[in-house]
Amino acid sequence: ELFRLVDRHGKGYCLGPTHEEAVTELVGAQSNLSYKQLPLRLYQVTRKFRDEPKPRFGLLRSREFYMKDMYTFDASAEAARPEGSRWGTHFIWVPSTPPSSTLSSTPRRTNPSWQKWVDFAANVETLNEEQTSCPKCGEKLSQTRGIEVGHTFYLGTKYSSVFNAVFYSPENKPQLAEMGCYGLGVTRILAASLQVLSTEDSIRWPSLIAPYQVCFIPPKRGSKEEEEGAAPLEQLYDNLTQVLPHFAGDLVLDDRTQLTIGKRLKDANKLGYPYVVVAGKRVCEDPPVFEVWNQNAGEVLFLTKEGVIELLSKVQIP
Repeated sequence: ELFRLVDRHGKGYCLGPTHEEAVTELVGAQSNLSYKQLPLRLYQVTRKFRDEPKPRFGLLRSREFYMKDMYTFDASAEAARPEGSRWGTHFIWVPSTPPSSTLSSTPRRTNPSWQKWVDFAANVETLNEEQTSCPKCGEKLSQTRGIEVGHTFYLGTKYSSVFNAVFYSPENKPQLAEMGCYGLGVTRILAASLQVLSTEDSIRWPSLIAPYQVCFIPPKRGSKEEEEGAAPLEQLYDNLTQVLPHFAGDLVLDDRTQLTIGKRLKDANKLGYPYVVVAGKRVCEDPPVFEVWNQNAGEVLFLTKEGVIELLSKVQIP
């Protein structure tokens, strides 16, 4: 899938599908790299190009896409072997055996009904046709669809030997760095999240990639709740930013008060805010009660100011 081009002078070029060579050459140019400076982790977020024969599925399979790569340089093969990271509840690691590495695995986003990590997973093409039971627990294997959102490779010394990426051991002897590689499809994660989490009527973003965490919807202009509801909502906003200062840049106010609450709530569903706080009829109670839509859980809660703050204190955001 290398994207090959020929310029106006007839010279051949290619667009970068991956960048192991460039990064390893950079490390190889560093003289006197000590074992004390390892592990070394270099990453980038950049565009990749591949001559995909059949681009399809929007951002899932395209010829141009964004990826976050991390290339690792370690003192031993054991340290260089990729391990699972925190991807989220509905990710599983699927071992694979591409020709470019001796060990790799793929995080795949799965259906939200999978509430725990599985003991064993494999691509269909890597399984023995006669294998129908789990090699770990013995139970019957089940098949489900997943979306590949990243890949990890153990590269060993394949590139460090070519570009002389060495470090000096405790005995002051040059030794080839053992390499690993991690790739995350940034644009693919967006598409996969939408496909797996969203409903027919609303977008549901995971909190870690949502544009804003909370949308506040004040009462409609001219309604009987307008005068009494504006102050409690403003106070909630102030208290929230004081108690949870990291939320300050993740709150948005839908001040289109000429529109009904229902219309603004519908728009909020389309934009994918994980939480929507509405100052509705019960905001006039003592104490004021807010209507809180937990979009990803598909539930509506009626909470006081303290209840809203307690709920949002459990949210993990970047």
